[in-house]
Amino acid sequence: MSNERDPRLDALLESASRPRPELDVLADVASGLGYVRAERFAERVYESLFYAIATGKIAPGNKLPTELELAALFEVSRPVVRQALDRLREDRLVDSIRGSGTYVRAKPDLMGGMPAVDPARRVGHILEGLELRMVIEPECAYLAALRRSSDDLHDMDRMLTGYEEADASGAIAHHYDYGFHQAIAAATSNQRFVQVLKSLEYDVSHAVNVMRHLVHSEPWKRTRAAIDEHRHLYRLIQAQDADGARNVMRSHIEKAKSRMLNSGSEH
Repeated sequence: MSNERDPRLDALLESASRPRPELDVLADVASGLGYVRAERFAERVYESLFYAIATGKIAPGNKLPTELELAALFEVSRPVVRQALDRLREDRLVDSIRGSGTYVRAKPDLMGGMPAVDPARRVGHILEGLELRMVIEPECAYLAALRRSSDDLHDMDRMLTGYEEADASGAIAHHYDYGFHQAIAAATSNQRFVQVLKSLEYDVSHAVNVMRHLVHSEPWKRTRAAIDEHRHLYRLIQAQDADGARNVMRSHIEKAKSRMLNSGSEH
């Protein structure tokens, strides 16, 4: 039996001594999370780590923060962090080395180790989510324009500003994107709309990440159009142009679908 050490292990151990921007990346994500029901904590941590890995913000070979550090960043318990890390291992995104830590795989399996039929199922999942959003969100925008308060506008603007600043600095921005849509739903003063948006947050965000990599897109080069659409929508809601807000929201979701399905389009 050979006593030679696997060179992959040497590469992983070497990476542990490098500067660790992962903490800054994940701290930025955690700061924008807001309230979430207890049973969704592990899902939220998993999605944030998945997004950071899938978009390259935590590079292949890099070591993740420790369980204790992740628990502090996301303000959750260590068992919650372990659940999220277990899912990442099951999805073949990370490997754990006893006594050393958890590392992003050299070639993370963004398909989660699922059988060949799974990509079509995941594509269908995101299209179903977009179909539901096409029904719900234009009406949210319409009612938000009629009912929004100054506090609602402040929340929308805060999410937009965070989205723009994150994009400019190359930080993770998906929680600001979702937060803007959630703020519009909240401005309807109808909690049922808010609940529907919350039900879509996790499954859609995961499917979006998978779809982007199925088409080999580069999300950091494809956000400007989406931000501009958000700003246009915000101005219409601010001006209480309900019909205009409804139409622009519908167009925004249609364009989002096109951006996800067409690797050559701008995001």
